[in-house]
Order: sequence, then C-alpha cells, then structure tokens
Amino acid sequence: MAFSLTTSCFVARSAPRRVPRAILATVVASAMVSTSALLVAADVLAAQTAPTHGVRPRRLVIRGAIVVEGNGTPAEGPKDIIIEGNRITQIVGIDPAAIRNGTARRPAADVEIDASGKYVVPGLINLHGHVQDERAGQAQPLEYQFKLWLGMGVTTVRDVSSETPKTLQLRARSLAGEVMAPRFYVYARYAYMPVPRNEVEARQRVRDLKTQGVDGLKLFGMDKDVYGPVLDEAKKQGLRVAHHMAVDETNALDAAANGLTSLEHWYGVPDAAIPDGVQQFPSNFNYADEGMRFRLAGRLWREAEPARLQEVLKAMVKGGVAWNPTLDIYEASRDLQRAETQPWYAQYLHPTLEKYFKPDLSNHGSYFANWSSTDEAFWKENYRIWFGAVRDFERLGGVVGAGEDAGFIYQVYGFGLIRELELHQEAGFPTLKVLQHATANNALILGQQENLGRVRPGYLADLVVLNGNPLEDLKVFYPPRADAAAGPGGGVAWTIKDGIPYDAQRLLREVRELVSTAKRGSSR
Repeated sequence: MAFSLTTSCFVARSAPRRVPRAILATVVASAMVSTSALLVAADVLAAQTAPTHGVRPRRLVIRGAIVVEGNGTPAEGPKDIIIEGNRITQIVGIDPAAIRNGTARRPAADVEIDASGKYVVPGLINLHGHVQDERAGQAQPLEYQFKLWLGMGVTTVRDVSSETPKTLQLRARSLAGEVMAPRFYVYARYAYMPVPRNEVEARQRVRDLKTQGVDGLKLFGMDKDVYGPVLDEAKKQGLRVAHHMAVDETNALDAAANGLTSLEHWYGVPDAAIPDGVQQFPSNFNYADEGMRFRLAGRLWREAEPARLQEVLKAMVKGGVAWNPTLDIYEASRDLQRAETQPWYAQYLHPTLEKYFKPDLSNHGSYFANWSSTDEAFWKENYRIWFGAVRDFERLGGVVGAGEDAGFIYQVYGFGLIRELELHQEAGFPTLKVLQHATANNALILGQQENLGRVRPGYLADLVVLNGNPLEDLKVFYPPRADAAAGPGGGVAWTIKDGIPYDAQRLLREVRELVSTAKRGSSR
C-alpha cells in the first residue's frame, strides 16, 4: 500500500489490503510525525525564499507583522498575512511565545516577507492625482511618476483629469500587470471644448464620457442650470463625480442638494457661508489673474460666518458629499520658504517639475512672484479655520478623504500624499483616523469599499510593509535620509499592489538615478 502525503490527508494510490488496526494506527501515527516534520521543513524553506521584485507569486505570506487594518481600529499583531494570487485569503494571529520556543505552526508559502518588527497598512489611495507625461510642454517620463507613487506606498490613484484615452490604456495595462504602476480610476474632465451650453448637451456629454469607459467625471466651475442635470445623468450612468469648485454660481450647498460624490480642495464651502453671498473683492479683482486670485483666496475663510458654516457642513453630510481637502497643495501659500527647500528635492525633483514650479503665470499654480509675509500670514489664518472645518465635518458624520494633487505648486508625486497625511494630523485627527482617510475612506469614496482600503481576508492584496510605526511617526513613509536630525527614518520596505510585491527602496533608487541622468542632460 502506497500513500501520497499532503498536509491534510492520505490518498491511497492502489487498492488497499486489509491491515490490522494496531499496525495501521502505528503507520498513521508515524506518518503524522513525518507530516509535522515536513511542515516545519516547508516553513524553513519558505523563510529562505524572498519575493522577486515585480513578480506575483502563487502564494505569498507576510510573517509576523503588526497590522493597521485601515478602518480606524488599533494596530494588532504579530500576524501572518496570507496572499494567494491578488487577494488576501487569511490573516492568522501568532503567539510570540510559540515563535520563541519553536512550536508555532505557520502557514506554508511559496515566498515570504519577514515583517518582524514592521507595520503593515493598506495600500495608500491617492484620491487626487494627475497622470502627467509632460509639464509645460516638456516631456516627463511616466516611469518617474509611477515609481515614486509605488515607492511611497501608493497603490491606487484616482486620476482627476489627464489625457483620458492614454490614461484608460494605462488603467488596462496596470490591471493586467503589464506596467509597473498603481491601479487607476479614471475621472474624465467634463468641460472640454466645446463646453455644453444647456441640459441636453450636458447630459449628452456625460453619456459620451461613459461610452469611453471612464470611472467618473471631474467637474470644474459649474453653472446652476446644468449642474443638477450633470449629476443626475452621472448617477443614471453609474459614474461618480469629483468637483473642483471655483468662484461660480454653484457652491457646497448645491453639491449637497444634487448628490455630488466628493468636493475637491475647499472652494465652495466657505463661499456658501458668507452672509452677503460673495467675498469682499477689491474693485480691480480679476479672477483670471492667478497671483491675484490666490492672494485673495487666502482671505476667504475668515469671511465665512461660523454658524452658517456649520449649517453648510451639516448639509454636506446629509447630502452624502465627501470632502477631499488636499491640504498639501496650498501649503506653499502659508510657507513659501519651506516649499522651495524641501530636503528630498536634491535627489527626487525632476528638472521638468523644477522648471514648472518656478514663478510663471503661464504655468497653473506657479503664482508666487512677489509673494509676501503678509500673504503668508493671511494663509496661516486660512489654514486654522480650514483645519477646524474639516475636523467639524468628520465629527458631524462626514467622510474625509486624502489626495495630493502633485505636479503643481511645489508638490512631488508620493511625497505630496504623505505631506497631506501630516497636515491631517496637524488639523487634529488621530493618526489612526489619518490613515483611515487615505485607505478605507478613500475606498468608500471610490465605491470600492468591498475590495480596497483594508487589510482583511477577501480584499485585494494592496499592502504597504513599513520599517517603523506610522502611528508614532508618519514620516516612516518618507525615504530614509542619513542627514535627518531625527535620524534616518524607516521608509517603505515593500509595496504590494494586486498581489505583486515591489521593493520600494529599489524603486526609489531607480528614481534617483533617473533624476540624476535627467539633470546631467538638462545641464548640457
């Protein structure tokens, strides 16, 4: 009689003969001992098999991690996270004492990541990104942007306005694992030329974009007569909508009344709470002048009447409008010197971005010529009130998201999202909630709460393995820096997107090499 040994059963390969029970019991017991030994041997073998960068294994186990699930609950561990293909299939709590004395029974793996002393969080979702292969007409390699995102732990990007046909192709290639990039949700710009002039044209524009295969719409300033129809048609077509409001007819109250998915940045919120209905602009104000517009924007929040502002926030919550404040993208307005001298610029700022950031009113967001300490003082006050409004919004039951809007105003891809998290912390949110904003909350805003944003069995295997505790210091997401006063820091060890493990520090090293090569080329 021959037996095929597996971890759970014996399978007869030939017709069995009758065997005395005592002998059979002895054979089975002996085989069980052998099975246990093989399990230990498999564990030892797995411990010697590290992931291959950029290759999805059949079965990956992240061992001994402290897990932050992403839903606002405390960290817990050590745990083994089992990934099969592109899904988390099991999470197993491990007894540290059993590990020390060698009696722990660990799940087998084809490859494994030793996460002892490390933290695992859900892959970060960037709710406000732009795929950019050029800046001001100068080519910029997508590799630079994508490797920065992955190297900083960003596994999903909601692209809110780019060259839609190109980005749809990238979305498909990313899903197929053909390109080293985050997963993309493509929100197409609604107001491309010719801009719809009435309800019929507005609804047709929404249907046309749906036909292209987009995931949602990106709105800029909107007039009231077409706003409701656009949001209504988007809902009928199953499209979510992000709105970058401006000083226009529509504001946050219109968003609340018409079912907007998410309000981007902050225009539209304080505007709706101004008693006179319009900011106190000087008589020579020209909205098309970005320097003037951003200077006066720094004085808007103080004109909002506090009681009215609370009513606006309540209306947004009641209307199901999420708020993605993108706090990082305006920070240069309150501290320009900090923005100009960020320590990672030396190694990670591509020459195309460096040129784009310099004051030049032909480049959107490059409005800092003649910026003053007076402007910064107004913007600091702006931030104080804005922080409080976002905090009150969540306390009232609102959903707060997190996005970076990098590629503009001194923000570099990936770095911008981590700075966004730091600013959420500065606004008064506990770090557990800050991480929830960038994971579970963002997944909810995307309508992907059953697939993304949590470290949980059944969810897509989008994970970040960190060399440190993000609940203590969000700077562990930044690349290690030997000259940092607080120490070199931890950095991301592995970014796992769709079950594919990426060596994050290798990605960042490749970015540094790419930037160095580009700088040499631009200096010729």
